[in-house]
Amino acid sequence: MARENDRDNRKKHGESQESQIIEKLVSVRRVTKVVKGGKNMRFSALVVVGDGKGRAGYASAKAREVPDAVKKASEKAKKSMIRVSLKEGRTIRHDVSARVGAGLVFLRAAPAGTGVIAGGSMRAVFEALGVQDVVSKSVGSGNYHNVVRATFTALRRVESPRQVAAKLGKKLPEILDRRSSTHGAEKVQTAVK
Repeated sequence: MARENDRDNRKKHGESQESQIIEKLVSVRRVTKVVKGGKNMRFSALVVVGDGKGRAGYASAKAREVPDAVKKASEKAKKSMIRVSLKEGRTIRHDVSARVGAGLVFLRAAPAGTGVIAGGSMRAVFEALGVQDVVSKSVGSGNYHNVVRATFTALRRVESPRQVAAKLGKKLPEILDRRSSTHGAEKVQTAVK
């Protein structure tokens, strides 16, 4: 019942979930298929979509015209969106890396004011996701598809303290206290030496 009311309110005020989606076109390629009668030319589009609040997805699609390919890809990407746990709503929680094919990406959490240090297709992913501070590096393959897939693979590995606590079967304060006490013990040991 509450869902229906929310939906009605959004319709009344002209707001929709679709309008809040950020859409980034990563690449468009002309692809040709050789057939008996000649060549069939189509366009392939790779699109990244996100809500700017920690959800993003990607997809590629083919069509005879570029706008059709982009539209098909964005519709597919909206269905495959994932949620990423962001620290303070501006950066990833911890450093991660991932490899897809020959593409290897490294993502590092950054302090406030750093900005998005990423190139090409990785920048599109972070902008759609809503990440404001991150340092990243892509090594190996420069293929757009591999870089985007590797970036999403790395983002799936980002875990919040709550997820780590659930995995270990402990409560959140236990995890946070342990982490702070471990760092304190290291400081004491270095001070003694």
